[in-house]
Parts: sequence; structure tokens; C-alpha cells
Amino acid sequence: DPIRIQKGAFVTLTQRLGGNFTVVVNGNMARVDGADGDALGFEPEVVHFEPRPDGKVDADQVHEALASVFDPEIPVSIVDLGLVYGCRVDDDGNVAIEMTLTAPGCGMGQVLVDDVRRRVSLVPNVKNVAVELVFDPPWSRDMMSEEAQLELGLF
Repeated sequence: DPIRIQKGAFVTLTQRLGGNFTVVVNGNMARVDGADGDALGFEPEVVHFEPRPDGKVDADQVHEALASVFDPEIPVSIVDLGLVYGCRVDDDGNVAIEMTLTAPGCGMGQVLVDDVRRRVSLVPNVKNVAVELVFDPPWSRDMMSEEAQLELGLF
């Protein structure tokens, strides 16, 4: 459920990536949409995609939207983490995404799923976004891109 951060409340900014902000407030981690960046004293960050002239969904823009979603606790996109197992776009504007989490009990799992759904829905002509959370195969560090492994010092 969304929380309301009161004006003047002390927050700790832990991450500013992909057009979103991750903060800790009252001991709880929360995601603040980039469009609400001004509430934190930053310029609002609005994600925008140009529509295709043929009225279809641009699969590259869907991938770009997915790559703009960052794990709230790890400074790496969900694509580079290897959390996205599959993505299908049909001619009717439906997008189906199969993804996982770094751990099945991840407390920010629903936040990630909601962020994926919201970001992909910003792509022009997308009518429906279905996100299926799966845990088979289980995620492992081997699924991360080399870039992500370098970012996290795992090489």
C-alpha cells in the first residue's frame, strides 16, 4: 500500500536511479516516483517515449522501460540483474513479462512488480501489462550481466 511522507519529514535518500528515488523514512524503505522528485527537493523526472507512427507498441521502448527499473536495494537495473526472464508484446498492445526476484522473500518485490507495470504502461500504445513473478529457475548471480557484476564488484 502507498504511504504518505509528511512535509518536513526526515528521509534518507539511498538511491536515485532510473528516474525514481529510494528513501528510508521512519525505518522503512520507500520508492518515490521521479515525477514527484520536487517533493524531495529535486527536479521532477518524467519518463517519456515517442509513439510509433504505425500505432504499434515499440518492443525496443518496452525493453528501455524495463531497463529503467532499478532494484531499490541494489544500484543495478532489473535487466542487468537478470531478473527479467521474458517479455512478449502482441499486436493488440498487450505486454506479458515474466520476471523473478533476487530472493523469494524480498520485501520490495511488490514495489518492483508495480514499478515494472507502471513503467511499461508509459510506452505508447501499450494497453495492458501483465507481470508474472516466477521463481523457477531460481535467480543466481550468474544471471547478471558482466556490467552489473563489475558495478557490484563481483568480478
